[in-house]
Amino acid sequence: MQHALEEARLAAQKGEVPIGAVAIFGDQVVARAHNLRETTQNPLGHAEMLLLEQLRGRQVSWRMEETTIYVTCEPCIMCMGALIHARVPQLVFGCHEPKTGACGSLYDFPKDERLNHRVKVVKGVLEEECGKVLRDFFKALRAA
Repeated sequence: MQHALEEARLAAQKGEVPIGAVAIFGDQVVARAHNLRETTQNPLGHAEMLLLEQLRGRQVSWRMEETTIYVTCEPCIMCMGALIHARVPQLVFGCHEPKTGACGSLYDFPKDERLNHRVKVVKGVLEEECGKVLRDFFKALRAA
């Protein structure tokens, strides 16, 4: 999660909502990303989506079956849907996102038995630190 926090801080430096993500294969970080929605003016510029795009270019298959994703904030419905479709087996996230979260806050995609793939979710890893990065960013934005 520390690597994902580094990515979140890079996003904040660019004026992006500070969310970072990393992909782990075995015990190696194989991809890193942070939000770039404002920079690219692309609604798909979420850290998780950019991370999956990086992984797609490095793998033979679209299935990410041996990859663990770490993200500083609970994924939204778009990102959680993409993680499910990519067959990611495990997601670890820091803080909850009550307005858009799709892992228990607003929706709970990982527990929806109608879906054909289940993602194991670990919640609250470095939750306070991940939340602080976001709170500090929005506090500074409101003060500007």
